[in-house]
Amino acid sequence: MEHYGIFSILPPLVAVILAIRYKNVITALFFGGLLGALALAGWNPIEALTLFIKDYIFKQAADGYNSSLLVMMVFIGGFVGVITHSGGANAFAAKVAGWINTRGRAQMAVWFGGLAIFFSDSGNPLILGPTFQPITDKLRVSREKLAWLLDSTASPVCILVPFIGWGIYIMGLIKKEFEPLGIVESEFAAFVKVIPFQFYALGTLFMIPLVALLGFEFSAMYRAEKRTLETGQPLWPDAKPARPAVEINQDRDNRANASMMIIPLIVLFVCIFGLLIPHGFPFKPAPGPVLRSALCFGYFMGAVTCMFLMVRHKVKTGAEAFKMYMDGTKEIVFILMILVLSWALGSVCKALGTANYIVALAQGNVPAWAVPALLFVTGAAISFATGSSWGTFAILVPLAIPMSQALGAPLYASIGAVLSGGLFGDHCSPISDTTVLSSMGAACDHIDHVKTQLPYAMTVALASLVSYVAAGFIHSPAVLALALALVALLIVVFSRIWGAKLTDHRASRA
Repeated sequence: MEHYGIFSILPPLVAVILAIRYKNVITALFFGGLLGALALAGWNPIEALTLFIKDYIFKQAADGYNSSLLVMMVFIGGFVGVITHSGGANAFAAKVAGWINTRGRAQMAVWFGGLAIFFSDSGNPLILGPTFQPITDKLRVSREKLAWLLDSTASPVCILVPFIGWGIYIMGLIKKEFEPLGIVESEFAAFVKVIPFQFYALGTLFMIPLVALLGFEFSAMYRAEKRTLETGQPLWPDAKPARPAVEINQDRDNRANASMMIIPLIVLFVCIFGLLIPHGFPFKPAPGPVLRSALCFGYFMGAVTCMFLMVRHKVKTGAEAFKMYMDGTKEIVFILMILVLSWALGSVCKALGTANYIVALAQGNVPAWAVPALLFVTGAAISFATGSSWGTFAILVPLAIPMSQALGAPLYASIGAVLSGGLFGDHCSPISDTTVLSSMGAACDHIDHVKTQLPYAMTVALASLVSYVAAGFIHSPAVLALALALVALLIVVFSRIWGAKLTDHRASRA
């Protein structure tokens, strides 16, 4: 496997360090990618800049899948713009305040919403974020916590569903390796058997209700939650939120009502499922282009519905409503730049052999019981460095299946370890697109989101690592119980060492 040695990992490492140090993700991604291009161009700075723009930025933006995602993001931006500024979110927050009247209930509502929007890891934070942000602000839940909730119910949900893009992609990788090895089991059956071994995804989803209902907080999230609970400030004073917030205390037009939030969401889901059901969804996988087209159509019709309701209730004129939609598309440009530069950096890392270098470091004489744990750690390192879980799956699944067969390691635990490691690294990486979108959905400072999410993600990762070691000896899905028990135990222990149990906050009746 070709690679540039230790230099292979410097571009993503530099990007992460610059992003955290200067809180400027675009600059960090650009210079991280440019550093890699410098090596590829023989250390000629002029040629490197030309190479990075022409062969990486332009090509990634023009890629069929990437370009369709960028277009979809523009539709989402318009939808978020009208939903955010229509006043419907405020009215919806007031409407549900009678039931969602505590911090715990607000967090659980976001959790349930994330489980319901299982079909899109990108749509999840951008639908739920503007919907719940005014509610969580009112109940003194920090924006950092909201971003974690959104991020933890996006990819961790999608990776468990076999009939959407995530499952289809993973099953395709499994099938390619099963055929030459003579494994007769279907890729769908294998995927279902792997689900109990996806310790990180299931542990993350399990952690949310524990934290929400028990109130245990620790590390950077504890400090953020304590700040918001005591002062009512959802962000730190120097924070730079990824989008304008829905201001719950602003004087809003009393003609705005909850229907401007609820009816567009209903239209959104009806349009999406109406277009997908003829293709067999949810019982059959919907083709990727069909799924993305349905999402674009749903977001557009949801936005049009919201604009119609604003005009009908005389909240805004037609021209004002259209301007809100266009303003929403403009606000998404920053996110689009981050996505393109993230993809470009990932492509540079592929050319440098970043993943190959990490895999080479991890290879050696490995006992069968250690294979799942080794795959988990390797997957996490690759995914964190590249910001891509899917790229990690493509690299490691073809290694994991033959390795587990040759060494007698547990097959389903090994595949689950690759998926969990890739998901964990992607979940933590500041250059991951889902991490960026969660910051945007929550109107949170992106680096603050990364800092507060990392300790919680590492808690689940630690429990997962121990469980993969156990799975190397105990070839049974019952190891999942150990993983979930460890998550619960570590939450309590870490909150006593680095945090505390915070009291709940109830909305005022005034």
